[in-house]
Amino acid sequence: MRRVVITGMGIVSPVGNNINTFFENITNGVCGISEITHFDTTDFKVKVAAEVKDFDVKTAYESGSEAKKADRFTQYAMSAAVQAMNDSGLTNENIDSERLGVYVGSGIGGMETYISEIDKLRTRGPSRISPFFIPMMISNMASGSIAIRYNAQGPTLPVVTACATSTNAIGEAFHAVKHGYADAIIAGGAEATINELAAAGFSNMKALSEETDPLKASLPFDKRRSGFVMGEGAGIVILEEYEHAVSRGAKIYAEICGYGNTCDAYHMTAPAPDAEGAARAFKLAANEAGINGSEKIYINAHGTGTPMNDKTETLAIKKAFGENAYKIAISSTKSMTGHMLGAAGAVEAIASALAVKNGIIPPTIGYAEPDPECDLDYVPNKCRKCDIEFVLSSSLGFGGHNACIALKKFVD
Repeated sequence: MRRVVITGMGIVSPVGNNINTFFENITNGVCGISEITHFDTTDFKVKVAAEVKDFDVKTAYESGSEAKKADRFTQYAMSAAVQAMNDSGLTNENIDSERLGVYVGSGIGGMETYISEIDKLRTRGPSRISPFFIPMMISNMASGSIAIRYNAQGPTLPVVTACATSTNAIGEAFHAVKHGYADAIIAGGAEATINELAAAGFSNMKALSEETDPLKASLPFDKRRSGFVMGEGAGIVILEEYEHAVSRGAKIYAEICGYGNTCDAYHMTAPAPDAEGAARAFKLAANEAGINGSEKIYINAHGTGTPMNDKTETLAIKKAFGENAYKIAISSTKSMTGHMLGAAGAVEAIASALAVKNGIIPPTIGYAEPDPECDLDYVPNKCRKCDIEFVLSSSLGFGGHNACIALKKFVD
C-alpha cells in the first residue's frame, strides 16, 4: 500500500488564522473564548463563544463580489485551503488535475445564509430571495468551490457526520490516496454557526456551557465541566502520496497511517455509555498504523467538556489500550478553541501533526478539579515536550459517529 503524508496545512481559528500563530497559541495555552459579538446575547443564557478574530476575506478571494456569493463557512474553508495549497507547493504544473481531489465537509453548512434569507422571506416576500441562496447554503459548497479554484477533477467527497465531519473527511481522503484513487487530496472541514439560531438550539438541548467567565467555560475532563463552547473556523490539510511528494521536493509534516470509522447506533445525541463504538474506532486506527500501545503516544481527544462525552471517551481509551492508557498523554485543544463542530477534527489534526513534528504536546487549559471517572493524563495547563512517535486524533459526532485518525512522526 502507498504511504500518505501531509505536505501542506492551513487554518482559520479562534486562536490564529495561520499555522504559526495557531501552534504558538495552543502550546502557550492561549484561550480563544470571549464574549459573543456576532449577535446580541441579552435574551440568551449563553454569553461566550470562540469566535474567529481579525478574519480578512481577502485571504480567500481577490474579488469582493466573489466573496459575497459565499457563506462564511465557505469563506473560512477557502482561506484555509489557499494557505494549505500555498504551503504545499502543489500547482497545476506538478499534479495531474484528475489525480487531485477535495474532501472538505461541514457539519451544518450555510446556516448564516439560511437565517438571512428566511428573514427576507418573512419581511420582503419570495421575490427578494437571493438566487445564490441554495448554493451558498448547501454544505458541499466549500468542497466544490475549492475544487473549482484548483481545478481538482479527481475524487471529491464532502463528508457530513456532525462533529466527526472533518476527521472522517481526512480519514476517507487518506484511504483514497493510500489505495491509489488520487495522488493528493485537499481535506478538512469548516463551520460558521455562532448565531442566534444555533445558540438557541444547542442551549435548549442543554449542550452548551452557561459559564460567563471565558477561562472557566470550556473545561474538558475537569469535574466542573458543564457543556461545550461553540467555536468556528476551518482547517485544511494536503494529503499526498509519499513518492509524489518526494519527487517534487515537498516538505513533509507527518505521515498519516491509520483510520477508524464506527457508529454507536445508540442515540441521536448521547454517546453509548459502554464506549464500545468509540473504542473500536481507536483500535481500528491503531491497528492500521501498527500501534500496539507501548509506543510514545499522544491523543488529541474529542474532549468537548460535556459530562457524558469526557467520561465516555476516557472509557473508550481504556478499552482500546488497557493499562497502557495510563501511560498515554491526552489533551483537548477545545479548552482553547472551543468546539468548532464540523471543523474541529481538521483543526485538531493540524494540532496533532504539529505536535508530532515538533515534539510538543499542547495542554488542556483550565484543568483544576480531577474527576474520578476521568483519571488519565490530560496534560493539564502547560504544554509538554515529548519525543512523540504516534498521535491519535478522535472525534465523536451526533448520530453516534466515531472517527479516529493516526499520525506518526515522519521518517524518510
